[in-house]
Amino acid sequence: MRYVVTETFPRFEAHAVLTPCQNINEKCFERCVPKPGSSLSSGEQTCMKQCMEKYMAAWNEVNSTYIRRIQQEIGNNTLSNV
Repeated sequence: MRYVVTETFPRFEAHAVLTPCQNINEKCFERCVPKPGSSLSSGEQTCMKQCMEKYMAAWNEVNSTYIRRIQQEIGNNTLSNV
């Protein structure tokens, strides 16, 4: 999979990955930590972990689907050019 992304997106920038991760962190923090303090309670830590895992699972699914679609388009273009 890494090969396809590298070949398809030679100008891939780090912020394309960092921005969604920052958004996940912000959303989960807002949801799980109603009153920020000097440390997170065990419930807040559990909530953050589960929230981030949920977002990452969704991100991975979207990313995998996108890569499969690119691979199909590359395959279709190759076949139609023959």
